[in-house]
Amino acid sequence: MHTPAISAINVSRVRIRVSGAVQGVGFRPFMHHLAARYSLAGFVLNDGESVVAEIEGVQLDKFIGELDMQKPTLARIDRIVVTSLPFEGQKGFTIRESVGTERGSARIVPDAATCPSCLGELFDVDSRFHLYAFVTCTQCGPRSTIVHRLPYDRLNTSMAGFAPCGACARDYRDPANRRFHAETIACAVCGPRMSHSIGEIAAALRRGMIVALKGVGAYQLMCDATNEAAVTQLRRRKQRPGKPLAVMAANVASVEYFAAPTVEERKLLGHICRPIVLVRSRMELAPSVAPGMNRVGVMLPSAPVHHLLFHALAGYPAGLVWLDAPHLTSLVATSANIGGQPPIIDELEAKEALVDIADLVVTHDRPILVRMDDSVMAVVDDAPVMIRRSRGLVPEPIDLGEDGPTVLATGAHLKATLCVTRGREAFVSQHLGDLRAADTIRFYQDTARQMMATLGVAPEIVACDLHPDYRSTLFAQSTGLPLLQVQHHAAHIAAVAAEHQMRGRVLGVALDGYGYGDDGAAWGGELILLSGATWKRLGHLAPLAMPGGDRAALEPWRMGVAALTALGRGAEAARRFPGIALASRLASAPDVIGAAVMTTSMGRLFDAAAALLGVNTRQNYEGQAAMELEALVRSAKCLPSGYRIANHVLDFRPLLAGLLEPGLQADEGADVFHGTLIEGLAEWISRTANELGGIEIVLGGGCLTNRVLAEGLAFRLRGLGLNPRLPRAVPANDGGLSLGQAAMARAYLVAGTAASSHAIRR
Repeated sequence: MHTPAISAINVSRVRIRVSGAVQGVGFRPFMHHLAARYSLAGFVLNDGESVVAEIEGVQLDKFIGELDMQKPTLARIDRIVVTSLPFEGQKGFTIRESVGTERGSARIVPDAATCPSCLGELFDVDSRFHLYAFVTCTQCGPRSTIVHRLPYDRLNTSMAGFAPCGACARDYRDPANRRFHAETIACAVCGPRMSHSIGEIAAALRRGMIVALKGVGAYQLMCDATNEAAVTQLRRRKQRPGKPLAVMAANVASVEYFAAPTVEERKLLGHICRPIVLVRSRMELAPSVAPGMNRVGVMLPSAPVHHLLFHALAGYPAGLVWLDAPHLTSLVATSANIGGQPPIIDELEAKEALVDIADLVVTHDRPILVRMDDSVMAVVDDAPVMIRRSRGLVPEPIDLGEDGPTVLATGAHLKATLCVTRGREAFVSQHLGDLRAADTIRFYQDTARQMMATLGVAPEIVACDLHPDYRSTLFAQSTGLPLLQVQHHAAHIAAVAAEHQMRGRVLGVALDGYGYGDDGAAWGGELILLSGATWKRLGHLAPLAMPGGDRAALEPWRMGVAALTALGRGAEAARRFPGIALASRLASAPDVIGAAVMTTSMGRLFDAAAALLGVNTRQNYEGQAAMELEALVRSAKCLPSGYRIANHVLDFRPLLAGLLEPGLQADEGADVFHGTLIEGLAEWISRTANELGGIEIVLGGGCLTNRVLAEGLAFRLRGLGLNPRLPRAVPANDGGLSLGQAAMARAYLVAGTAASSHAIRR
């Protein structure tokens, strides 16, 4: 965020307006303490835009000087504006009742993991918060998931139904107390309660049972991560046969029993948002937790109830030492949504929908108002990247670096998100899921309305994908706003450029599974020149047939047959895919292959390689073949003459031929495949960059979630004198697409082009 602007003052009374993430973070109590320190009088309150204070006294300069330097942990200050006022001679300093405005610029802060002070009280036998599963203060606990409107006051949250007891009311009014004006304050006497005791939940987990636990942003399904029978049962009941499951551990020391986090990954695990972090795994978990993977998604407790569970599973040890000590217990902690449905937050729905999945459904009586999955992150190229941006991170905005028009962007069909811009900020929604099920579509539509209402904006234009049948496109059309369609891969590049505040021309490579091209073809390996709202496709991967159309993304053997046919070796299909009778029939039907949809997709190239190497021929979830291929890599190495470049077309057919060498093992093939991709892409990009001269480079698209590819390509490009930018603030996959659409729509309006209902073209 930009540096706050503080006006110089030489008066004894001022009005101070602090804008940014300053509601729900203890900012009013902070100002109260600061005023007391410097013997200042006046008041402070929340309104629909910011925190506003009127203060008078002789040490105002010191007060203002410390506002940004000493601000609360969760606060994010964008701007401080100071206005001179006539001196009134007030006595004392008060926190006044909040006032609302019809449209404001205030923002809600993300949920925050339990702070060390609350954690200490949770296990302090002398504290009235001892073992209370909803302990919180001004510096931690739920925020965005329990707020339905601003200003941030208890009455505007799901805590409205819990009247504070005498002790909590005293803490709330006591300036010396950490919970002074903590809107979520509650204790066992007056606050939310759980339907089952911690002891009952722990006993069920010990017996190998599956527990559905109502968390902060949604229900989670939990079981013993070392119990293969329990994990297998969970997969069978949830109908999730292969997709990796996340694992929760008590602390970083416990993670090391089953994973090997790096220094940067340790830091990320301890981040206040408590994301799931992809970490290299060991062999201590049940095999079914992450089959075929060499990394496992790991998370630490994000709420008091999680800490209490591990405390009970560890045998109720006394004192606080156990919080840092290693424990063998680890729990699968995965979303309780069913088959593409949105996360479950309602108690009645949970009891009905989860009756055949969970042996025990644990609820509590604090409503979840905004449903959010756990965020997923990884460390790539020595810095964090997003894989799924949700709880703990949303609704923190992305700074675009300059003011611009207000737009709504509707994202993609899979991994859908929405983006609304306001001023210089872009608000990207939580992960909303795949727009296939009716309930997910309703969740998506409700989120769009809620975002615009909370932000108090009226978009000038709506941006969406080029694909005419995406639900996100149809929703954009239904808004009645001027419509702007943005090509899928141009949006991927624009998203990276937007988060890095890049101006002018950029050269981007979009490596993806599928995107609707402006010629109607299936794109996915594109070299794009982007400048504001205009783009040009400079090059692409050599096309491969995609027999069966969309089925090829589910059945990699089809791409394997296409590769064999392209190499003139279709006769080998029967031997390479012996269990698939259709493979040989398809390979012997050149007319069928010739009539198939052609694709330039990097994702389908991964599928072809995985099939030829015998790694995966049928996928249970999106990206499985590519992920399993990546997991086999030991040391990437380039196959000499494994690619060709002509007229900006990058052809990896020589590499595919190399994967057919007799005796080549799958792990050797994975090494060669990744190493050759990296070298070929680097040469392709650098050649074009040299032709253009003085161009900045961005890398985008879902294939950049492949750590080997992303790190290797970035390293190789730097060796060629280029400085590539990777996606960081939003996912490289389609979860970041809405940001790119929004950035291009803003540029389109700023350029003064009349809004129309046709696509942005080259």
